[in-house]
Amino acid sequence: MDGTALYEAVAAIFIAQMNDIHLSPGQVVTVSMTATLASIGAASVPSAGLVTMLLVLSAVGLPTEDISLIVAVDWLLDRIRTSVNVLGDSFGAGIVDHLSRKELEEQDRERQEYERREQELRDCHIIEVTHRLSSDSIPRSPQAKGFDPSYSDHQRSDFV
Repeated sequence: MDGTALYEAVAAIFIAQMNDIHLSPGQVVTVSMTATLASIGAASVPSAGLVTMLLVLSAVGLPTEDISLIVAVDWLLDRIRTSVNVLGDSFGAGIVDHLSRKELEEQDRERQEYERREQELRDCHIIEVTHRLSSDSIPRSPQAKGFDPSYSDHQRSDFV
């Protein structure tokens, strides 16, 4: 977005200078604002700046047919715009990271503490279940207690 806005503003001023048209400070601001707004709404496709350039040129009354002066070098300028856009996005991401580093670290600590507590609860539950299974309070199968088929059911009071 940044590169396209710069490109469209500079190209519009270039076309004005090629035609000996003097732009007032108000027109330069209009070109800059229109170029910025057009670059925000432009599609992320190669040479989309040429289409939005028509909007910028017509905003200050510059001849739109002179856009053909730009078409010849647009493929190179498109690569430079992309580089500026990537650099601007990288700076933006770096600034956001720098400004929110403490909050992100605090969120990481809270998440790790939550996960640690969850693991402790799982471990305690496993220990509790294991303890219950190993205690004599849970009836076991007859084979586990040494089932003797010679005894009748009423003689075995330990198995329910």
